[in-house]
Amino acid sequence: MNYYVYILTNRNNRVLYTGVTNDLVRRMYEHKNHLDKNSFTAQYNVDRLVYYEVTSSSRAAIEREKQIKSWNREKKNKLVESKNPTWEDIYESIL
Repeated sequence: MNYYVYILTNRNNRVLYTGVTNDLVRRMYEHKNHLDKNSFTAQYNVDRLVYYEVTSSSRAAIEREKQIKSWNREKKNKLVESKNPTWEDIYESIL
């Protein structure tokens, strides 16, 4: 089974959200449709996938998520830009 660490942003790229899941397509559907109206991502319209990584270990995915969450904004920006320099929503590429 694969596990995904992902970064979302809003339309203006001002808010970042880092998460982990074992089903990126399903999780993105939940984010894009704001299924949990009280969630951080729904409240701030954070639904654009700009970065993700894949691992086969749930433990490694959770550790990586924690690592990225601890970084400052500049370091997170550089991570996103290393694979997605234009900050485009790459959701369609995972379908």
